[in-house]
Amino acid sequence: MEMLQRLWFSLWDKLTGAAGRVKLLRPVLVLLGLYLLVSLGLGIWWSQEPEPFEVRPVVIQTAQGTEQPVVGSATVSTLIKVTETLLQKPGGYLSNDRTPPGIWLDNIPRWEFGVLVQARDMSRAMRKDFSRSQSQSTEDVDLKEAEPLLHFDNNSWLLPASEGEYKKSLKYLRAYESRLIDSQQQDAQFYARADNLRGWLADVSTRLGSLSQRLSASVGQKRVNTDLAGESAARQSTDNAAELEVKTGWLEIDDVFYEARGTAWALIHLLQAVEVDFADALEKKNALISLRQIIRELEATQGTVWSPMIMNGNEFGLLANHSLVMASYISRANAAIIDLRTLLEQG
Repeated sequence: MEMLQRLWFSLWDKLTGAAGRVKLLRPVLVLLGLYLLVSLGLGIWWSQEPEPFEVRPVVIQTAQGTEQPVVGSATVSTLIKVTETLLQKPGGYLSNDRTPPGIWLDNIPRWEFGVLVQARDMSRAMRKDFSRSQSQSTEDVDLKEAEPLLHFDNNSWLLPASEGEYKKSLKYLRAYESRLIDSQQQDAQFYARADNLRGWLADVSTRLGSLSQRLSASVGQKRVNTDLAGESAARQSTDNAAELEVKTGWLEIDDVFYEARGTAWALIHLLQAVEVDFADALEKKNALISLRQIIRELEATQGTVWSPMIMNGNEFGLLANHSLVMASYISRANAAIIDLRTLLEQG
């Protein structure tokens, strides 16, 4: 027993001495360095935005090889694919990560939020309008479950995790899709009408309008207060100044930029699906060209960003201002959507 005690104290003295501490710290530092190196590599890989996918092949595959896909199958399958990409891209869903390298990344989480907002808006439009023949009709049993799940907190880490709720939503969307493309079932419908499309486009327009304003405010602007313009009897809760100073915070500039990139990425695919499902309604209004021009404007937002950081130069300065370039494309797309809504409203 005494021999064991002497061996223990001798070993303890060696470990707690200066040389012992160095021997202990060396492997710890090596492991820490390797961990940081691997995290850096993963962070670079996970920061790559997903490539766009073709909508039509997805439609053909979903429609079980039929020559004429079922009306609505393009929109539903594209919404499913967009949501799957959000969850299955390299690194998975990063917005709620609490460990490196996900916790260090902020651009991709903002991109994810932009995509998620569009998925939420489309799921709401499908539940509220596309799947119902009139305001007094019954809502679809699967869509009424899928839509609130997509609206779950995007930053929940545990109990339940955000991605877990979004996966549940996908289960209900796939169930609706299966019933929709099954000719033997009559309880799942998709009504491709111009008035339904106008309602969803109105939501898209408000999203793009907000993003355009936030992007344009990267350099700071003085804006005339037009909150009550157009109606003499209009009132608001609290009075604002006649001129407002609007400026996006320096730390938020890249966040807004990547949120706009994610929004545009999702809209490109959803609008391509709308072109398939609403082809007859769009052709009747002679609006197909207008829709394709909107898609073209949004595709321009997906160009490669060669700068290692989002630049915030002055409007006519020496340095670029990526936010203003993005705002230009977003504003033009929004203006085209407003024109398209007007065109669809006409007889």
